[in-house]
Amino acid sequence: MSKALYTAQAHVDGGRNGRGRTSDGRLDLDLRQPKELGGDGEGSNPEQLFAIGYAACFGTTLALIGQRGGLTADDAEIDSSVSLIPVDGGRFTLGVELRISLPSIADAQAAELARTAHQVCPYSRATRDNIDVALVVNGTRL
Repeated sequence: MSKALYTAQAHVDGGRNGRGRTSDGRLDLDLRQPKELGGDGEGSNPEQLFAIGYAACFGTTLALIGQRGGLTADDAEIDSSVSLIPVDGGRFTLGVELRISLPSIADAQAAELARTAHQVCPYSRATRDNIDVALVVNGTRL
């Protein structure tokens, strides 16, 4: 394994109905099952945290790739949805939809930028061929 530039560290006790905190103390929160899964919904859940992380990473990747191509994409807004989907045998898989708004870039360029970012973004690379990830750019599904 190559030397990491950064490593996030977190500790969770109690799983989906416990508590999670990062080693630096900046994130410390109650974890709870969502109401849709029989929980009280009074805390955060892993799907919400993944949705925020993926959207943030993808947005930064869009800006960097855009900058390299002479485009300003730092006004991107991303709405991410992470779904917990039941599959056979009582197991689950994830599904992701990233709704990307690039108001300062023409639709064709925005779509190409999003495709390129999807090849580069670490979250996209980690999920490739593992879960379905849908991209919707300026209202158009790619």
